[in-house]
Amino acid sequence: MAEFRLNTPLSDEDIEKLKAGDIVYLSGTIYTARDAAHKRLVDLINNNEELPFDLKGAVIYFVGPTPPKPGEPIGSAGPTTSYRMDSYSPILIEHGLKGMIGKGKRNKDVIDACKKYKAVYFGATGGAGALLSERIKKAQIIAYEELGPEAIRKLEVEDFPVVVVNDIYGNDLYQEGRKIWEKD
Repeated sequence: MAEFRLNTPLSDEDIEKLKAGDIVYLSGTIYTARDAAHKRLVDLINNNEELPFDLKGAVIYFVGPTPPKPGEPIGSAGPTTSYRMDSYSPILIEHGLKGMIGKGKRNKDVIDACKKYKAVYFGATGGAGALLSERIKKAQIIAYEELGPEAIRKLEVEDFPVVVVNDIYGNDLYQEGRKIWEKD
């Protein structure tokens, strides 16, 4: 396992050096989106309409943050369960998405899309939303404000801590971790 500091947008070269278990500190712009926003993004792609942000090299954080305290850019911002985005993620990856941040396992279609189009799935620590929000320096709603906490936000992050769960080589941190503990 290695540590990396990466700036968004991510490139193929960034993705190629990452392996499951690596710790990554992301800085730059990331976007928030949960299932309702994912459905809208995929509908826009299917209708050849313009997206609210450029997917090329982008990272999407699966989060529905709480309202910010006065003077803060965002409230608690912990990851949500990722499998709810599994039916949408492959098409977003195909159109340039390079990273996803969430918690929990992804399905085979997402893992295959990561391998084919060079994208990674990062895990963030569930239950640490208040701490993770300290790494978010700016937050701005850029689409679907009517979705409330599920609106798409543009976040500016600094050293946002994540772990590579699924890499482009087919490695899965959850499977590797189980193997360690299931040995006879």
